[in-house]
Amino acid sequence: MIESLIKNERAELTQDAKSSAAVVLSTRLRLARNLAEIPFPGRASKSQRSDILTKCAQNIQDLKQMKSGAIFKVSELTELEKQVLVERHLISRELCENKEGSAVLIDRAQTCSIMVNEEDHLRIQFLKAGFNLKSIWKKIDAFDTELEKSLNFAFSSEFGFLTACPTNLGTGLRASVMMHLPGLVISNQMERVIRAVNQLGITVRGLFGEGSDATGHVFQISNQQTLGESEAEIIDRLSNVLKATIDHEINARFKYLELNRASLLDQIGRAYGILKNAHEISSNEAMNLLSFMRLAVDFNLLPDEYRTIVDRLFIECQPGHIQYAAQVGIEPEARDITRADKLREEFNNMPSLDFDNIGKIA
Repeated sequence: MIESLIKNERAELTQDAKSSAAVVLSTRLRLARNLAEIPFPGRASKSQRSDILTKCAQNIQDLKQMKSGAIFKVSELTELEKQVLVERHLISRELCENKEGSAVLIDRAQTCSIMVNEEDHLRIQFLKAGFNLKSIWKKIDAFDTELEKSLNFAFSSEFGFLTACPTNLGTGLRASVMMHLPGLVISNQMERVIRAVNQLGITVRGLFGEGSDATGHVFQISNQQTLGESEAEIIDRLSNVLKATIDHEINARFKYLELNRASLLDQIGRAYGILKNAHEISSNEAMNLLSFMRLAVDFNLLPDEYRTIVDRLFIECQPGHIQYAAQVGIEPEARDITRADKLREEFNNMPSLDFDNIGKIA
């Protein structure tokens, strides 16, 4: 059912080499919206949820952005298909648990996904590779404005947009950036950074959001506050924190390289060797080894274009993607073998590490 998405050569997070950047993998903005005078999904009846889906889907599919997109009803997705969509950050784990009247609409390039009847009637999400907060805000704001012409959203002059969870009141905006922070992790500075940004109303989570681990040294950093600030203020404040985090990360990398050069280059070299020769590898180990390959690109040990390949492998080495590609049910041990086969094939087509070419991070 989702095969067209997986095979799409224009998919943003797996194919966009132009947007690939050091430190920042991707940017995502999400708006929570609800229809006026209709119970939130958690309180709505089955018939109401079905009506909400019909009404929202019809109006969303009429928009230019979604003309060539697709709609997937949660009740018609297999558990594996749902897992793949979660791994691509196109749906949440919460949506997977809903069935009656729940769906996701995804545009062709996978830059826009709209979840219907998750916690709110609509969760509108725009994402792009690289660091693009302001440009994505312009796109999602225009999309939201266009959709509001045909849908009456629940809004209060006192509280702003009304949402199922009070933490989303106001703008309903969650802005997040996926960051690759190996320098801060291996230099034992990450906990200090997390405490500092938390005091600024910014939250730090793992690869798949709340409750997930930061495998591959990848973290989601996003705003906590949606009420009492305008969208522009939220984005500016988050942007300032992210720029400072990028600076801290780059400084941490070069400081660690200066003090522990042999150790760091050894870790990068060993990671390359394992990825090129392993015959069995778990998703967690693959993520952590790929992290050092992304670092290798950032240090100019591999050509710049290989950063996009590593970012794609971050996604395609996840358990759901490995099993989906196999087209048959396989046990975890077999997945580890299949994953290793894939990585060997990818890395045997890569050039050798150029340890004499360590340069400035772009």
